[in-house]
Amino acid sequence: MFCKRPRLKPAWHPSRKRSCRSTSPFIYPLLSPPHDLGVSQVTHHFASSMGSTFQAQIDGHIVIPGTHTAAGGTTNFNFGCPPTQDPPARPREPFSTVPFAPDPDFVDRPEIVAWVRDRCAGPGARAALVGLGGVGKSQLAIQYAHSIRDASLQTFVFWVHASTRARFEEAYRDIADRLQLPGRSDPKTDVLWLVSNWLRHETNGRWVIVLDNVDDVEIFFPSRKRRRNEADASAQTPLATYLPQSRNGVILVTSRSKDAAARLAGGYNKIREVLAMNESEGLQLLCNKLGNLPIEESAVELLRALDYIPLAITQAAAYISRRARMTVARYLDEFRRNSKKRESLLNWDADELRRDESASNSVVTTWQMSFEQIQRERPSAAELLSLMSFFNPQGIPESTLRRYSREATGGAELDNTEEAESAFEGDLDILQMYSLVSTTVDDDTCEMHALVQFCTRVWLSSYSDAEQWEQRFVTLMAQELPSGEFENWAKWQQLLPHVEPLFDAMPTAEEALKAWAQVFTSVAWYLCLRGSYSIAQEIAAKALTVREKALGLDDQQTLVSLEVLASVLRYQGKYNEAEKLNRRVLEGREKELGVQHPNTLTSVSNLALVLQNQGKYDEAEKLNRRALEGSEKELGVQHPDTLMSVISLASVLQDQGKYNKAEKLNRRALEGYEKELGVQHPDTLTSVSNLALVLQDQGKYDEAEKLNRRALEGYEKELGVQHPSTLTSVSNLASVLRYQGKYDEAAPFYADEREQPGVGAALPGEVRRSREAQPKSA
Repeated sequence: MFCKRPRLKPAWHPSRKRSCRSTSPFIYPLLSPPHDLGVSQVTHHFASSMGSTFQAQIDGHIVIPGTHTAAGGTTNFNFGCPPTQDPPARPREPFSTVPFAPDPDFVDRPEIVAWVRDRCAGPGARAALVGLGGVGKSQLAIQYAHSIRDASLQTFVFWVHASTRARFEEAYRDIADRLQLPGRSDPKTDVLWLVSNWLRHETNGRWVIVLDNVDDVEIFFPSRKRRRNEADASAQTPLATYLPQSRNGVILVTSRSKDAAARLAGGYNKIREVLAMNESEGLQLLCNKLGNLPIEESAVELLRALDYIPLAITQAAAYISRRARMTVARYLDEFRRNSKKRESLLNWDADELRRDESASNSVVTTWQMSFEQIQRERPSAAELLSLMSFFNPQGIPESTLRRYSREATGGAELDNTEEAESAFEGDLDILQMYSLVSTTVDDDTCEMHALVQFCTRVWLSSYSDAEQWEQRFVTLMAQELPSGEFENWAKWQQLLPHVEPLFDAMPTAEEALKAWAQVFTSVAWYLCLRGSYSIAQEIAAKALTVREKALGLDDQQTLVSLEVLASVLRYQGKYNEAEKLNRRVLEGREKELGVQHPNTLTSVSNLALVLQNQGKYDEAEKLNRRALEGSEKELGVQHPDTLMSVISLASVLQDQGKYNKAEKLNRRALEGYEKELGVQHPDTLTSVSNLALVLQDQGKYDEAEKLNRRALEGYEKELGVQHPSTLTSVSNLASVLRYQGKYDEAAPFYADEREQPGVGAALPGEVRRSREAQPKSA
């Protein structure tokens, strides 16, 4: 039989007092439903039959369909009062949950602002701002959010902190409360779904969500492993599920991770990298933050030191403003004083009302969050970052990093080195995704902010790893630096800026110290060949001191440093000192390596040269003949080192007036160099100059002039107009022109010579022979 149908009552409202049992069964007649409908379909059929009256009755209640009796045509529905007194959803005036007021110090960045506005203009649009922590992403998002409310009060603006799942859930609960969504206080209700469903309904109006600090992609798109590790089943649901696609909604993401940003925004074409400010923007921000304080000339220098990072500028301005005697210039001096003071300044945490309360206002702490995230995601990428923090921030060669990566992964021993290459690309990709590193396509180099490097080293120091990574860097540089020969100069120009910081800081670990001495020896030899004698002498002396102490006076590596220092002294005309050092090197090598070893023969040639410079021709000639015979036997007659010995012997014969023999030897050397090294190689050009000189000594001026012009043109092209070899060639050409009475032609070259102090006599013997042999095993 049928129960009497109760009269429908108005929907429940918190202002209406009523009693209700936990479960009240009601029996309603089913208006001819098909018997094959399921329970939920029956409910839907009944509701549609009753119209809005039924909906009004059940709104705010828990409806549990009972058993459907096919024969009797009845279905039981259990209606229960809601467990809490949450009011039903009502039409609400749109509001904003942005927790920050508009920034009076905001510096407009027109290109980025226009990009955000354009990308977020369409229905259902998604866009993302990515970049380093503290580069201004959130400030741009705040400005955009307020501009939306200023333009349209009919748009909801929701600010969602998304650094962790807990912060995301907290933001959604706040939105549910502000919207007064029914059921939001029920412990069994999934508030995330509740808000997500509200966002899906276009009848609720237009809305904008700012997802701030989406740095962990695993929160929104968890891997299977992470899902298995989640104890709470609800926590296994990807947060991205709760961000509905709606024509009424726009989502703007801020993130340090390009990967996370691109996945949430819908592609890499929908993200915009926020870089550091330009000089004009940085100055404006500093002016705004300092208020009435005067902006000094050193302000631009301070901005450069801070890499134009907005957070660092804001931090510095706050520090300056809070100290009555502090100025921009004084802050800059303290910042540059030493690394400890710089760390202290960058660690200073100023109160900043415009950053999330959980976010640090310290540059060091802000970036360390990224470092630690990378450490969790891909430890090998964090290791690559650690190594890169010791390079010069600009022009870091990928080839050098790849060498490290191969050795770190054992790639050099793999049958297929593609595995090591793939590992390196993956590591570099992660660092680029977090905007810590950028790459250039043209010259295969990487770049970093100097401030990022410094904060990375601070982070390493906190784990006691800084010394270990410094040692790895120095060792890598010792392996990478090539010989100082001309053909390696392009690589030297690329690598030298990265070892220059080592000039002012000597490592303390024994192994790092040995590698440091090797680096310094190589650098000194290269600088010597490039004509930078003063600094080359200083560096060579430091390397020698370290090696003597660490390895002993007679160690072969010590002798290499000693030989380089002797060469630098000879190039400066300090012959007595150079002779003593060269004799010591020769004695040590004869004792340890034997009289015919190539390194020993190099020492013989170098001693002969410095003796020649002092006019000790007989001994010099004997030593040169010994070196030549040994090289021909050990290396062959066409080896560059043998040809160098040929030139050395020719030079000393020339000084003794034995011109015919000297000419023959010089022609042999020139022919050999042209064949082995090419016509434009500096060693070949030196041989050209040597032949020109011996021809000039014999009065063969026409041929000597032609050769001198060839040498000068080649030096200018290959070495540059300021190189000592070029300047000496200027003097040689002027000399042969004067000998021919061509004074007008010679005059310009003499003028050039006068403009360069000491050109004529700065390098005795420089063009009378090829340079010393490259020190072996430097």
